Amino acid sequence: MTDRPRFLSRLGVADAVTAGNAALGTLAAAAVAFGPTLAARLVLLGAVADGLDGVLARRYGGTAVGPHLDSLADVASFGVAPALIVAATVTAAYPLDAAPLAFAAGLLVPAAYVAFAVIRLAVYTVEDEGAKTTHGVPTTLAATVIAASVLAGLDSPAVVLGLAAASAPLMVTPVRYPDLHPQDALVMGVVQACAISFTGMAGESFAFALLFLALGYLVFGPRFYWRSVDEPGGSCDAAEESPGGDDGELGA
Repeated sequence: MTDRPRFLSRLGVADAVTAGNAALGTLAAAAVAFGPTLAARLVLLGAVADGLDGVLARRYGGTAVGPHLDSLADVASFGVAPALIVAATVTAAYPLDAAPLAFAAGLLVPAAYVAFAVIRLAVYTVEDEGAKTTHGVPTTLAATVIAASVLAGLDSPAVVLGLAAASAPLMVTPVRYPDLHPQDALVMGVVQACAISFTGMAGESFAFALLFLALGYLVFGPRFYWRSVDEPGGSCDAAEESPGGDDGELGA
């Protein structure tokens, strides 16, 4: 007989990192009050944690709770937090009394972004978990594009609102996105870490590089990024997913 709470016995090391991702998403949402730059860094840090929990799940094994926990954490980090960055940026530039239509768009577009992100994550958990390709733009990718644009200095209301408006419906399209190759995911992670860590010209340069990589994958990934393991002759060189483990490579 053990005094350990029942719910703790259901969690693994990867799940602890996933919970940390949820905490980072909450901090990012709160940090919007202090400025979009800090919030953007925390969103990208959450993306790093999202990748790490996939690595840990493959290394130490996942749990049945993992997929559900991952989707819940992603709602905070890659749904609500980036949406609040957009809402704060637009409504601060266009007050209700001066530009009511722009103010309304600054609220409605982020709300739609969160709604589509929730739908996308729910469908992923039910249908695509463990697969090598996934339907729709991953929420991690959409959030990375928004956060990287802010850190790169492309944080005008029109830009962030446009990115959110374009990303929201793309998250629920039938277009299939392949997982990143491990070496490509590593490169993306290093650039992401540098964009988080550095400030000034160096930080903006890495943020531009991250934005370039993310947009390149978003636009060209489904057509040119070869990773078709579901088709005859496709590559099977990737590590198999563990039960409950997020792919951690822009897959959710």
